[in-house]
Amino acid sequence: MESLLALDNWFTLLMLIMLQAVLGFDNLLYISIEAGKTPANRQQFVRRMGIGLAILFRLVLMFVVLGLITSLTQPLFDIAWVGVFEASFTFHALVSILGGGFIMYTAIKEIMHLLAVDHVENIGDTRKKSVTSAILLIVFMNLIFSFDSLLSAIALTHVVWVIATAIIISGIMMMVLADQVSAFLQKNRMFEVIGLFILFIVGILLITEGGHLAHMELFTFKVEAMSKASFYFVIFVMVIVSVVQTRYRNKLEALRAKEHETAAGH
Repeated sequence: MESLLALDNWFTLLMLIMLQAVLGFDNLLYISIEAGKTPANRQQFVRRMGIGLAILFRLVLMFVVLGLITSLTQPLFDIAWVGVFEASFTFHALVSILGGGFIMYTAIKEIMHLLAVDHVENIGDTRKKSVTSAILLIVFMNLIFSFDSLLSAIALTHVVWVIATAIIISGIMMMVLADQVSAFLQKNRMFEVIGLFILFIVGILLITEGGHLAHMELFTFKVEAMSKASFYFVIFVMVIVSVVQTRYRNKLEALRAKEHETAAGH
């Protein structure tokens, strides 16, 4: 009861909700893209069921991490190829590296698919996926995305109800926003490409973080974690460049159309 009335816990809860909201942006992109591969009449169900199950598993993961917090940061095995490759892998490092690698693979595969399709407007009809496999992938990737945020939350507080409440509230926010993000991507297909490149950078972020946690060295060069500030700056530049490029292209197309009309009139 005392922890429930403590003002510090409520401030921590507010901080955790904001943290989950910021870190959940890339997760929403993945959910929208993955759900978009299922039949149109099942996409909302896939998004909501995937997020709902992810919240449940996040709560389970919270208790696991709280119970095993010390062992998660202990070395599992070392690789010492002196002068070429050296690392001391922990469970946390392995999750970051493998999860980041899978996200990069997914982003590259989707980008290649976009380039290979002749009729972009019908792209959704060429890559249908079963509802079950899409939900399982969403839950799996949600756990990968949430691992770091859980460790960050536990670094701020060990009060279970605070962390659990933040997880549930952020999950509800994701449910609300997922439909809007998906609708936006459907109407603005160019941002789907940006979203895939953002996921690619998220993969790099996770891999470098995992390499840093493992004290990885490649040819005597230490792997440093990509800073969150650099990550958000890259995203900002990508979005600005895309918007400017699109407006410029639209102006060029309008100018060319006007020139064709003038030439046809003569």
